[in-house]
Amino acid sequence: MASEWWEPVRDYCERTGPELLAEPLNAVSNGAFVVAAFLLLRRGRSPDPVADGFAWLIGVIGLGSALFHTLAVQWAMLADVIPIALFIHAYFFLALRRFLGLSAPAAFAGTLAFAAAAAVFEPVLLRLAEQPLGLLSNGSVAYAPAALALFGVGLASLRFGKRDGGALIGIGVLFLASLTARTLDAALCPVLPLGTHWLWHLLNACVLFGLVRAARRAGPA
Repeated sequence: MASEWWEPVRDYCERTGPELLAEPLNAVSNGAFVVAAFLLLRRGRSPDPVADGFAWLIGVIGLGSALFHTLAVQWAMLADVIPIALFIHAYFFLALRRFLGLSAPAAFAGTLAFAAAAAVFEPVLLRLAEQPLGLLSNGSVAYAPAALALFGVGLASLRFGKRDGGALIGIGVLFLASLTARTLDAALCPVLPLGTHWLWHLLNACVLFGLVRAARRAGPA
């Protein structure tokens, strides 16, 4: 029903009511994505339309997340998660092309395999652990496939003798730190009323900035 799209979402520690600005830090911290996009687009280097497209997508991620953390309703959540999912899968394709040198058809097949594996990752873990991992991780388990892919591509790139692999692994470590901030938001709420989700935004903006910069440095496949 249409009314369900307007159902409130109260998933974050900082939000204590339905007001538009009930999550000020969570909302404002999304500006970091816009700053990251701006810095990537203003860098005076040789043209790279693909990298520029990812920079614009980072800006969209920031705007979508800000919308969700102000309106906090079901439909706004889609504005938050869809651009993120698009970035993850599109960047995986790009990484296979630029860091591992795969052909476009092979990279596309690899991306489809990654998407399928990511879709079943949490259900399989749930079956094995017999624990609601989504609740225990505050939803961060959904990003585990992206983290594993980042480290996997980084290690494979190093194996092929490419320096970019080290950068990807370093960015992966930063991504784990950002996921930790996201995961601890609910658990630390009793002692940190503002939560830690805003720190996820700041760190993740740095992660996305680093990923696009690494892809730009690697150059077109």
